[in-house]
Amino acid sequence: MPTVLANVNDLLEKMVLEETGEYASTGGRKAKSIGINKSYCHAMGILITANHIEMVLVNLGDEIIKKDRIRLKFTAELFYCTEVAQKVRTFLEGELAKDTLLGIGVAIPGIIDQKERIVLKSHALGIENYSLRFLEQALDIPVYFENDANAAMLAEKKQKYPNAIYLSLNHTLGGAFCIDGKLFRGQNQKAGEFGHMILVPGGRKCYCGKSGCADAYCAASVLTQDNRQSLDAFMEKIESGDEKNLQTWNEYLDHLAVLISNLRMAYDMDIILGGDVGGVLSDYMIPLGEKVMAYNGFEHDVSYLKNCSYKKEASAVGAAKYFFTKHMVEL
Repeated sequence: MPTVLANVNDLLEKMVLEETGEYASTGGRKAKSIGINKSYCHAMGILITANHIEMVLVNLGDEIIKKDRIRLKFTAELFYCTEVAQKVRTFLEGELAKDTLLGIGVAIPGIIDQKERIVLKSHALGIENYSLRFLEQALDIPVYFENDANAAMLAEKKQKYPNAIYLSLNHTLGGAFCIDGKLFRGQNQKAGEFGHMILVPGGRKCYCGKSGCADAYCAASVLTQDNRQSLDAFMEKIESGDEKNLQTWNEYLDHLAVLISNLRMAYDMDIILGGDVGGVLSDYMIPLGEKVMAYNGFEHDVSYLKNCSYKKEASAVGAAKYFFTKHMVEL
């Protein structure tokens, strides 16, 4: 108890913790309730896509206190970096939280060499061996770069999912997984590329050049007709009972169930359904679960299937949260 009290008092003095109230009296002095001071520090997260940047400001309680999505077409030209930096300055303008800003986490759809600050390859952005040093210099604040699917995994609470797979069901299909609360990256930073596992040999052409990849069957682009309609519009048609779209949806769930079953057999851990499609799957867990069970005769339920904590901003939030972990370790 003396050690715990000394540590708590130290954190109260540093304003990392704060008094949040009192418990009911049990006969003596009322015990004080102590919790995280959410405004102690903040971090910003950015998700870069081919046509947009998504920005979030997050407090120490993992709460999004501000967010914005801006259309900005990616280009490898240097002026793109200065434009992003300008958008960031505008986003933070007038925010009191910028005085306690620890850094900016940037999530990018691609394979990243974090040490050298290089995007080794990104199909989504159409780049190879792209230096991130210019963007880092333009932002002029501590920056952390992460793959978008890895960042989405980091958005989830490590205490809740120390061992888990994250399926990022966005326009393209990404993935990541944690072991003992740490991201597993693989020998060449390519671990979790579930979208390019062959799901249907000789099947549909994938953007990577192969045929039958899981991405060609389980990415959100399958439902949005490669962005010719929004996912919201597709789901509205499902709810209205449109037969053509219901058939597409059932086929999508069939292929997703195969992928889920394969991943469960390979890794035997929780599977978090994230990304744009993961955000709408919470209303369809029963039909998805039934399809998964049909492919897995070794388990009697699908309680290992989890819904993501953040439906839209997961990658940006996860990239931002890196700075909280880093700062607490330094404390």
